[in-house]
Amino acid sequence: MCLLDRVLQWDDAAIACAATSHTATDNPLRSTGRLGIAAGIEYAAQAMAVHGALLAARQPSGGHGYLASVRDVRWQVARLDDLDAPLRVRAQRLSGNDAYVMYEFDLQAAGRTLLEGRATVMLSAAPGFEAQ
Repeated sequence: MCLLDRVLQWDDAAIACAATSHTATDNPLRSTGRLGIAAGIEYAAQAMAVHGALLAARQPSGGHGYLASVRDVRWQVARLDDLDAPLRVRAQRLSGNDAYVMYEFDLQAAGRTLLEGRATVMLSAAPGFEAQ
């Protein structure tokens, strides 16, 4: 399930992506005919994953990551599917090492912040990592 349409810009510290899938009636995250704002966390997680893949293409790490936690999440709207404007999904790396990466993220539409928060991604390339 790929929710993002394209990467707008990226560097070692951050990524910005665009998405229009929030308006699709067949969006797999819809529930009871609507797409709640909490689904925005998945959009942000996908931006973080793309950022990790782009960085790994330059310096392969051999591992994958998983979303371990989200914190300080704040939203300004109840749902995403009633917004006509494309989403701008941004993730900014705050810190990290071989075991984890911390990001700050936000979703915007038409210049308005819809959702923001922080996330921790645990990396499977970390020594001692065992998938369950």
